[in-house]
This record gives sequence, C-alpha cells and structure tokens, in this order.
Amino acid sequence: MKNKNTRFYLAVPIKLGIAHGAALAWMMFSLHLALPWIHDLARLVPPWLAVLIITGIAVLPGYVFAFIVASLLLDRRPPPAMPGQDWPPLTVLVAAYNEEATIAETLRSIAAQAYPGSVEIILIDDGSRDRTVEVARSLDMSALRILSMEKNGGKARALNAGLAQAGHELIVTIDADTFLYRDALKHIVARYLADPPGTVAVAGAIHVRNSRDNWLTAVQEWDYFHGIAVVKRVQSLYQGTLVAQGAFSLYTRTALREAGGWPERVGEDIVLTWALLAQGHRVGYAENAVVFTRVPNTFRNYYHQRKRWARGLIEAFKRHPKVLLKPRLNLTFFYFNLLYPFIDACYLFFFVPGLIAALFGHYWIAGPMTLIVLPLGLFNNLLMLSVQRRMFKSRELSVRRNLGGFLAYMLFGQLVMSPSSVMGYVSELANLRKSWGTK
Repeated sequence: MKNKNTRFYLAVPIKLGIAHGAALAWMMFSLHLALPWIHDLARLVPPWLAVLIITGIAVLPGYVFAFIVASLLLDRRPPPAMPGQDWPPLTVLVAAYNEEATIAETLRSIAAQAYPGSVEIILIDDGSRDRTVEVARSLDMSALRILSMEKNGGKARALNAGLAQAGHELIVTIDADTFLYRDALKHIVARYLADPPGTVAVAGAIHVRNSRDNWLTAVQEWDYFHGIAVVKRVQSLYQGTLVAQGAFSLYTRTALREAGGWPERVGEDIVLTWALLAQGHRVGYAENAVVFTRVPNTFRNYYHQRKRWARGLIEAFKRHPKVLLKPRLNLTFFYFNLLYPFIDACYLFFFVPGLIAALFGHYWIAGPMTLIVLPLGLFNNLLMLSVQRRMFKSRELSVRRNLGGFLAYMLFGQLVMSPSSVMGYVSELANLRKSWGTK
C-alpha cells in the first residue's frame, strides 16, 4: 500500500520545463492583448520600434514574473537537516574600512553564534582612518585576529589578504556593517553539507536592519525581502545561485584559490561567483541563514550602490561570456541577466516618459492597457510575501508591518532603481573610471 505521507515529487528539470511553459503561455497571452497597443503606437513611431518598446516594458518582464511565480508554486524543498557532532571549523573574514560605528556589533554577533565547531575570525582593516581597529581590539575576543593593511586598497584586496591567512577550508565572508541573526553560521554550513556534490559556495539571506530610517530604506526592506531573496531562492531551486554576495556567504578555500581569489572589480562578488560557475562548480543558497545589514539611507549612496551592482553584472559578462554557452539548469538566469539592461533602458527611456505623457492625457505608451500588469504584480508580491513569511516564522522572526514601503516598492521600486542601473551598464560598457563611490 502506498504511504499517504509520501509527497509527490517532480524532478527539477520537469519543474524547469513547467515554469518555462507557464511563462511562455503568459507571454503569448500578453502579446495577444498588446497587439492593439503596438498598432496604435506604430502610428507615432516606426513599427519595429513600437514592437521593441512594448516587448521591453511589458512582454519580457511578464515572462520573467510568470517564470518566478510558477517556480515558487513548484518549490517544495525541505530545509536541510542539521549534522550531528561533526561541524567543520570555519574562518570568518571581515573586511572593514572606516567602520568604527558598526564593527563592534558585527564582531559580537559572530562571537554570539554558538557554532559547535572551531571559528577563527580575521578582521582585515583596509587602511581605515578612524578608530575601527581600536574598537575591535577593545572587545578582547580570543578568536579574533586583526590584519592591518598599510593603505586602502579595496575590498577584494583586503579579502584576498585574509584568505592568505585563513587556517580552515571553509571560509565565511561578512560585511563589517552586517549583524548575524541567531544560528546563521549553523544554517549556512548545514546547507553546504546537504547540497549536491560540486557545491563550493553558499549565499546567505541578507535582510535590511535600518528600514525605519526613511522612505528609501523602507523600500529597500522589501527589495531585499522580495526581489533579492526570492530570486536567489528560485535560482537555487534550479541548482545554481548566480551571486554569492560578499555581505554573507560561505566558500571553500580550495575553490577560492583555484579561481584566483576575489578579482579587483567593483562587482567582485558576482565576478568571483561566475568564475566558480564557469569552472563547473555549483553555488547554493541558505534562505534560513539570516543576517541583517545596513542599507544606504541617502539617494546618493543608494545610486552609487546600485550603479556598482549593475556595473558588476557587465563585468561578469565581459569576464565570463562562456557561461551563456554551457548547458545547465540555471542557464535561464544568465539570459535573464542579459535582458536586464534592455528592460531597464526601455523602462527608463520609454515607460517613464510614457507615464508623464499619460498625466496630460496622451496614452501612447502608458494607459489603460498598463493596468493589466498590476494584478500579476500584486499576485507575484503576495506570493513572495507568503513564501518569505513562512521562512521568517521558521526562524522565529516576524515580517514588519511596512505597508507604505511595500506599496512604494511595488509601484515605484523600478523607477528608483533604473537610473542607477542604466548608468552602471553604460559606465562599464564605456570603460569609464571605476570607484567604490560610497565612502
């Protein structure tokens, strides 16, 4: 007799096929609805441009959204089991530059993890001009070593200096303004041990700590909670997260050294991750390994951060173009990333002017047809909220009631993000001078 508790299981390639099928069906439906829209727009611009505009602002984003929705509905992975007594030792690298205000809390959160294995902490002071080192030394932590760089050389150089001093095979990186939630180290290591062979890195789950600062941080709370965390979850479903972010990720020392360490790029974490993927390795995601980080609370710093992220994406494509040619389950996401510059440009240069024109009664681009995407966007966000709320509940966390930030994120998040992203793409394609831009 069949066990009634046995859960019906679909193989991952079948889930991938179903998700693409659902996305394709939605795209064809939306394209059918958009034909009158394209026809009307073609009276003002050449037909090929009308097709390009509507494809960029509606058809392709709809495909991506539908794919994510279908994938989330198909995702039924159980959390990994905790290992017994054999917890591997860890080396934690913290690169810091002028972080006297946050470094003590970050280091204390590492020390409070109660990780069952041995943990060594290496703080790499990247030529700070404030009291970062003095504050760290005042903590009197026996597991802490401080490595001082003579002058500021950038995050990649600092992490590579720490890697050279690391005493253990498993390396965890943590940003100097990031606070580790309870058992974050346990959960990221458990995910690494449970993941398929070939896994050499695991990204942790980054959430926003200072969401109450102002409207900008409130919007970013939902961006991290929905946009970033859910995309990583879906990518990991198809066996390959595309970015093991420097703020909180685990790597094997062997794989890091084979890849040459962190490259000196503005997007050092994405370029490194793609180097690992290009070598045939796998990168996982631990959704329940939760940390909280401080996000930019001024538009200037936010602009520079997102510009840097966008530039890092182009750096990764320039450095590892062959990722587009190697068949793998997560190949879809490389092509999604290839589309993002086009989608962002269409949104910024066509949809935003179309919105402005619509305010004056000219519905050439934005109009009643635009409202059709709102139900899908709302359903997408509510589904993401349900998935993330279950994860938070499992970690004894609750979702903050930030309705204003949620609405602003859903309606205007892309508007806030696109200008910086487009400038990042253009800057890297034009080989303009690179800088960190926030300090």
